[in-house]
Amino acid sequence: MFKIKKEKELVILEYITDSPISWIINDLNLINEVTISRIFTFKKEDIFYDGMEADDFDDLESDFGSIEFVLATLAGEYFKIDKDKLNIDFDVYFSKDIEIKPDFFKAERNISIFRKINKVLHEDMYISNDSEKDLPINEFTKLINEFPNSYELSKYTESRIVAIIEDYFSNIDDAKNNFEKYLNKKTSKKGINLLKTFKEYEINKYQFLLNKLESMLDDEVSYSEKQWQKEINQIILLLYPKYMFVFDEAPVKDSIKNTTRSIDHLLVDTNGHIDIIEIKKPFENSIVSKRTYRDNYIPLKELSGTIMQIEKYIYHLNKWGQAGEKKLTEKYSDQLPDNFMISISNPSGIVIMGRDKNLSDLQIMDFELIKRKYNNIIDILTYDDLLRRMRFLIEKFEKQVES
Repeated sequence: MFKIKKEKELVILEYITDSPISWIINDLNLINEVTISRIFTFKKEDIFYDGMEADDFDDLESDFGSIEFVLATLAGEYFKIDKDKLNIDFDVYFSKDIEIKPDFFKAERNISIFRKINKVLHEDMYISNDSEKDLPINEFTKLINEFPNSYELSKYTESRIVAIIEDYFSNIDDAKNNFEKYLNKKTSKKGINLLKTFKEYEINKYQFLLNKLESMLDDEVSYSEKQWQKEINQIILLLYPKYMFVFDEAPVKDSIKNTTRSIDHLLVDTNGHIDIIEIKKPFENSIVSKRTYRDNYIPLKELSGTIMQIEKYIYHLNKWGQAGEKKLTEKYSDQLPDNFMISISNPSGIVIMGRDKNLSDLQIMDFELIKRKYNNIIDILTYDDLLRRMRFLIEKFEKQVES
């Protein structure tokens, strides 16, 4: 076993054994190097003589049951452990106010913790209470606690055996289930709070989009139809991150008239699946009627005509099938990632048009019913819907509880 203590500007490791230390003296004499507990490697000059001179090495009695080595030396605000003493590729620095413990170095079965870390870390390691620049000591302690014990390793091994042979035998222990039960009881690993990490970025992003759309709506007359659609498409790609691309004037074969039509805007998601988006400038009176028909507000021609257009495009795309997938992939190959294929698999449509801010509650209720009527339409959005969506997202991140 070994103990660790501080002596002024040094950290001392005391190795204690029930048997003589002659093997340590012999190794140091023969090769000037000795490995302790399969973790530490020390040389003659690392021996801590506690008042004796370094040339008193030959006077050390080999039948002693302990010997002390200098593990770390003070370097500014840290105690530095040289990488050679841990047989790793980086130096380790502990803040001088931290109590360095034996558990920091060895896991069960004398497994070297730092040699395991060495497999993934390629720079010097600083450990302190300053989380701004170093690995916090509480996180380092948590890391140590994640090392599997003998019981866990045994249960894991049993579960792997069962996974391989369970299909061939009937009388077998449910080791997989036992292992899962054990893991469920064990304290779960706590990862990085991603929402906290990206909170400010997301708020800034959606606030910018909100300001952008509000300024466009305040000055819509200065935009041409094409420029308006171009600006809105950029907002959509940021508001709906599942979509990677939007292609304008995408071709589609009309199998009825044996001609080629042109889809204004074709969305492509991360799996290559396509959807259609129709964007109209935000004329206020373009979605539902002002007067009722048999006590209902009905969709205006602008809305129903746009939906009909999308339905036709979807029909033609589905009829085009694999030939269409190949044609579209070839057409946009210079903009797509390598080996990326466009897929026509039950496309849907998105409609963005009109305003709802001046609609009555009954008009809005009927508008919601209209939205749900069309199976092939993912969403029918007014520009006020987009504004609300952005405001809700900003509020969500602003109120996000940090955990």
